[in-house]
Amino acid sequence: MGSPFQAPLFLVLCIFIQSSACGQGLGTEPFGRSYGATDIRKPLQKTETRFLLFKSESDRLGCQLQVQHPETLQECGFNTSQPLVMIIHGWSGSERATLGKNSDSDSQMDGLLETWIWKLVGALKSRQSQPVNVGFVDWISLAHQHYAVAVRNARVVGQEVAALLLWLEESVKFPQSKVHLIGYSLGAHVSGFAGSSMGRKHKIGRITGLDPAGPLFEGTSPSDRLSPDDASFVDAIHTFTQRRMGLSVGIQQPIAHYDFYPNGGTFQPGCHFLELYKHIAEHGLNAITQTIKCAHERSVHLFIDSLRHSDLQSTGFQCSDMDSFRQGLCLSCKKGRCNTLGYDIRRDWSGKSKKLFLITRAQAPFRVYHYQFMIQFINQIEKPAELTFTMSLLGTKEETKKIPITLGEGITSNKTYSLLITLDKDIGELIAIKFKWESSAVWANVWNTVQTIMPWGITPHNSGLLLKTIWVKAGETQQRMTFCPENVDDLQLHPTQEKVLVKCEVNSKRLKRKSR
Repeated sequence: MGSPFQAPLFLVLCIFIQSSACGQGLGTEPFGRSYGATDIRKPLQKTETRFLLFKSESDRLGCQLQVQHPETLQECGFNTSQPLVMIIHGWSGSERATLGKNSDSDSQMDGLLETWIWKLVGALKSRQSQPVNVGFVDWISLAHQHYAVAVRNARVVGQEVAALLLWLEESVKFPQSKVHLIGYSLGAHVSGFAGSSMGRKHKIGRITGLDPAGPLFEGTSPSDRLSPDDASFVDAIHTFTQRRMGLSVGIQQPIAHYDFYPNGGTFQPGCHFLELYKHIAEHGLNAITQTIKCAHERSVHLFIDSLRHSDLQSTGFQCSDMDSFRQGLCLSCKKGRCNTLGYDIRRDWSGKSKKLFLITRAQAPFRVYHYQFMIQFINQIEKPAELTFTMSLLGTKEETKKIPITLGEGITSNKTYSLLITLDKDIGELIAIKFKWESSAVWANVWNTVQTIMPWGITPHNSGLLLKTIWVKAGETQQRMTFCPENVDDLQLHPTQEKVLVKCEVNSKRLKRKSR
């Protein structure tokens, strides 16, 4: 984040999100092991966890399913021919919720932490082409505790979810392969505990972890957190892994078959504390709360976006780290190295967990278009030059103007530089590039002096740059293109000068321009 707001913001986050997990000696003993194995097929004792089913996109109350009471399935409209998607909320430091209960505000769950639930329910129910049963695990009374206590309760709730799913399988022959658990923060680990409680013969179809909680889970064994073993397919979206004082709100380590790290996973665009004024306009008195949890909750909104904008799916690309990704070195889709983030992810896991990276916008729709640009220069200046450039890209649909280019190091001799460029809009197929040396006043004066003292018609040596070739790869389409200067007889780039490059074929002996 890089600002004076970092330290106080994280302190507030510790108080607001992690409660007693910050600064207290909780020890390192994995939570939940002391409970021991339980037979989840037996009728459950009295529980505070409630299972709700939503009948429509606008349903705000939900209908309660009760284990061992098959009549509630019919009352709540459970359709055995459709998949079941269960949403599981995370830790709550807010007041008790009233979802589906008799109160003066039946239609409201406490607004501070759970407003995203309605958006996710609505997005799931709105997909008429893929109808699903949408359920919700309400464990708010167990989650509304000190964080460490809520962590202990998470395993118990996971066992209760498993008991519900096994009952569905036994009572109405509903297969576990049609179950999809979506858990946010601490709820992601609840999903994992549900999966591990099922046993190998009753594998849940899919679990999605939305920024799974980090404190007391980072570095623990797979049995004490969400892991790839908990379902036939597990995906996770990491959006707030910024570490401060040894803690991060979201877990940093990969814990799924596909782990997505949007914008590196540490922090998210549009979530800086300086964005508070924008949040005030949108959320009023809740603006500070929204700003604090913005990056953590971005995982939820990225998932909702994948449902609402199915025509604008975001793609993640396998990479070792964000630094390599920013150089554009990881835009390959060969052998399953890329995948769709969100609901419509491709489930073609090949046996090895993968870390995928991508860039997103600050608001929905979040998709951007990723391009690798490899630019070949020959430096005719005696010393390394730290220069500034811009590119304008002309596509078959649109043109983007003056994209700033930062190479991060001085241009030396004959070298090819690789960088990642992202665009907010689809410009179509790239057909031309306008490349400009945005020279400083000092460079412009030097160049003008050199031109003045040289005889007319003589091109000075060791005085500029040669721009030879730009190679481009489009991540979303996997298309590769090569661009060369339109005037192949004039490759020299001068300060303030703009070169037009068009598609070409690079031959060992000559350059051939492609027709547009």
